[in-house]
Amino acid sequence: MGSSQSKNSTTPTPPGAPVRRSIYRKPSTNSPKITAKIVVNSAPSSNTPATPVKAKSTAPAEKKRGTFTAAIDQGTTSSRFIIFDGTGTPKATHQVEFEQLYPHSGWIEHDPFELLKSVNTCVERAAEQFVGDGYCLEDIKAIGITNQRETTVVWDTVTGQPLYNAIVWADTRTSRLVHELRKKEGSKKLRALCGLPMSTYPSSVKLLWMLRHVPAVAAAHKAGRLSFGTVDTWLIYNLSGGAEKGRYVTDPSNASRTMFCNIETLEYDEYLLDWFGVKGVNLPQIVPSSDPEAYGVIAEGALKGTRIAGCLGDQSAALVGQCAFNPGMAKNTYGTGCFLLYNTGEKPVISDNGLLTTVGYAFKGHKPVYALEGSVAVAGSAVKFLRDNLGIIKHSHEVGELASKVPDSGGVVFVTAFSGLFAPYWIDDAMGTIFGMSQYTTKEHIARATIEAVCFQTRAILDAMEKDSGTTLNALAVDGGMSNSDVCMQIQADILGLEIDRPKMRETTALGAAIAAGFAVGVWRDLNELKGINREDRATFWPKSSEQSREQIYANWEKAVERSKGWLDNDRIDDDKE
Repeated sequence: MGSSQSKNSTTPTPPGAPVRRSIYRKPSTNSPKITAKIVVNSAPSSNTPATPVKAKSTAPAEKKRGTFTAAIDQGTTSSRFIIFDGTGTPKATHQVEFEQLYPHSGWIEHDPFELLKSVNTCVERAAEQFVGDGYCLEDIKAIGITNQRETTVVWDTVTGQPLYNAIVWADTRTSRLVHELRKKEGSKKLRALCGLPMSTYPSSVKLLWMLRHVPAVAAAHKAGRLSFGTVDTWLIYNLSGGAEKGRYVTDPSNASRTMFCNIETLEYDEYLLDWFGVKGVNLPQIVPSSDPEAYGVIAEGALKGTRIAGCLGDQSAALVGQCAFNPGMAKNTYGTGCFLLYNTGEKPVISDNGLLTTVGYAFKGHKPVYALEGSVAVAGSAVKFLRDNLGIIKHSHEVGELASKVPDSGGVVFVTAFSGLFAPYWIDDAMGTIFGMSQYTTKEHIARATIEAVCFQTRAILDAMEKDSGTTLNALAVDGGMSNSDVCMQIQADILGLEIDRPKMRETTALGAAIAAGFAVGVWRDLNELKGINREDRATFWPKSSEQSREQIYANWEKAVERSKGWLDNDRIDDDKE
């Protein structure tokens, strides 16, 4: 997919005029330099639902009453809104996919207004369905928000208008910048302060790139009008009133992904802000992940006046949704990327083995809970690559069916390093490479190798977690798109040699946000009340492979990782497109 093609006027915005939309077209190959040219479109106002829908009066005379919570789940490729009952069962849902923008190789962007529009549409449609099924909107006690983390949005503090497209978490345009920053004096202090290694992953380097390369962003910073936020902040700001009265906040699970937040105090750290040179940028207030007042209320639409009472980054939300509240519990989410979180309790553990230290959740009135995290940049997006780029499959769910037709990958190893390799490797100069192909290789082998790539990286993360924690896991709770495939989960069990535990209802990310919101308003008052949530009809996958075969294929994976290094030369290639 390429960059967005507007059907409206492409006349540049006059100086000083309010920006209606921040879509950057793909520059010509002869002139890759980034400018502040903006395409003006008829985007929705920042605090008005894109497509308000009045609920049809088709409900039965007698209403179905109850207590419900809801969640906005704003992900990398789609947004959804789900309304849950008190048992964690979805009662209404709507999902909208939005366009991925790829101006250059390795660049991934989203239109901030498109994210907002997709969320508003999901809320309105799900509300219509909920009422149509005989329920009452006033019984929705609170809304939680969960979001793609690290994805960075900047806007004008006065007008509330975006100054550039959102730079997505998996974007690698900052690889050269990261290479530079690693050599900067004081870089070795960062991890102990914020829990994160220097990489293309966190929000800090994305903001720094925009300050260097987007004139409108630099000008707003100089004028004291530059607002920074991750997607949660952008959504809450707009849903609660926008430039006029919107709340400008974030929660610790998202703030801990920026490199600006001290992992111990959960406040912005002066040393970190100085080191990155972002003093003067407006930063959202850090408030608890579950709070009845901090996030405000929905300003417009079918759920106008409903409290926003919870906020969690998507992987933290999945940890809560899996009810992994005790130290030593872990979950793995197979989405666009793959993210394994391990609950370490009330004290942060700084990894010695390439993992991230992050905030699991921080409910108001409770001590924050921390986690070790291993992040795989490419999981479901590798399946999309087979579908959209290579045409090996027509639908994503077919990858498991194709892989099941062969007993193994036939010696093929696919290192899916489209965004480099994340934890525990942190190799920025790796690129996607396929090893071991021969005339015997078929598309079935490549499909299986694609699944195995995710599972091998999960194994590498678990090995690192065992070293950091001194504890060996006996089972792994899973969720996310790829977990829907029995074939994928059996391959994962075989590669890990562990029991895989999959819930029947796998919208655990949204459920976690709904739980955070429900806690804030008293739907649940104690974590023990959640032990029965989403526990019925869980599937278990047991390993069938021998230890010898597991170790042999994993050794091949490690060899392939070593050989995938160095394809991107950060000393020679100008990844910043200056």
